[in-house]
Amino acid sequence: MSKDTDRYLKQHRMKKIVSKLLGAYLNLLALVAPRYAARVGLALFCRPFRGKITNRQKEFLQSGYSFEFDFQTEKIKTYHWGNGSKKVLLIHGWQSHSYRWKVYVDELIKHDYTVLAFDAPGHGLSTGNFLSVPLYGEVLEKMILQIGKLDAIVAHSIGGFSILYTLYHNPPLSPDKLVIMAAPGEAQEFFDFYKATLGLSKKSSDLVSAHFTERFDRKPEYFSAPKFASAIKVPGLIIHDEGDDETSAAHSSRIHKQWTNSKLWITKGFGHNLKSLEVVKEVVAFVDKESPIEPTTELLSQVQDS
Repeated sequence: MSKDTDRYLKQHRMKKIVSKLLGAYLNLLALVAPRYAARVGLALFCRPFRGKITNRQKEFLQSGYSFEFDFQTEKIKTYHWGNGSKKVLLIHGWQSHSYRWKVYVDELIKHDYTVLAFDAPGHGLSTGNFLSVPLYGEVLEKMILQIGKLDAIVAHSIGGFSILYTLYHNPPLSPDKLVIMAAPGEAQEFFDFYKATLGLSKKSSDLVSAHFTERFDRKPEYFSAPKFASAIKVPGLIIHDEGDDETSAAHSSRIHKQWTNSKLWITKGFGHNLKSLEVVKEVVAFVDKESPIEPTTELLSQVQDS
């Protein structure tokens, strides 16, 4: 067994142990302090774990114009590259940040695009330690209202779920084109996974679910990407990998069925993060059909690094 494999297995076992300990703690709290257990449980459910940003990533993030805007008690870090006549907004996923879009930024600014992105609360260089789809949606709404009419939006994972939620509730914010990559399907599935991972008792899970409903004025089952997609009218491209081990490609098939003006591409071998030059080419071509990409070795290396 290699050292890397051994390290991965140890980390995996440790995560399982920590998850079960947290679950046992919540189950005990549910018996002695149910209201507190509900708050703690929801906070854990919506807490991203911020990854370290390397100096190289910071250098890229600071290569354009960056600024912050206030949202509730948080500072949202925003990025702006290029000064093209067309505008595109890039939206990252869970426990990610705006560096994931580096190759897309580099390509789009070559073709008369102003490229914008931001780090969600609790992610990247933004402040906070809590993120939910409604919260992401509120930040997106404020961001889009500041930018104005967009030619395109490209979103990954929970970012895709959140933009569908946002446009479902506020259709006038719709761009001319929309790309959704590896989006989840149902909030209830997240709850089921969360309960199973932590080993929550029925009492604990019911308390967290009830507090979720109280906090967001909606039950978890309300949050459905296919339902949100049914209200989208603009042309769309949906991309999902058949081997995605974080969100099933079946979700994107269901989103596609509800989104009448969409194209679905199921890839193979690219995983949840869809790090592939083929994906970059397809997305850029969809956003701007006059923007062909030449598949160079350097570009392929940048895709794998982002």
